[in-house]
Amino acid sequence: MMKINKTFLVGATVTAGSIGWLLSSKEKRNQLHNIRHGIVTKIKKKSRDIVDKGGVPHPQNVEDNKMVSEGAMTSVQYFNETKQH
Repeated sequence: MMKINKTFLVGATVTAGSIGWLLSSKEKRNQLHNIRHGIVTKIKKKSRDIVDKGGVPHPQNVEDNKMVSEGAMTSVQYFNETKQH
């Protein structure tokens, strides 16, 4: 139990020191901001692409077509099962 607490304390101290060092100068803060902004932009673009695609796969994309087909069959199967019971 004591070893875990010491390990946690060392990790927290190193993390706090690293954050303090990163935020110590305006140049480092700007670099950190630019990195964060780039990551957020990539994530938003990726999610926007997924939403825009929205179940309308490209005809040449066999994997997506198969996935959409299987999804369609699952809903048809569910509908048929609920109608029969």
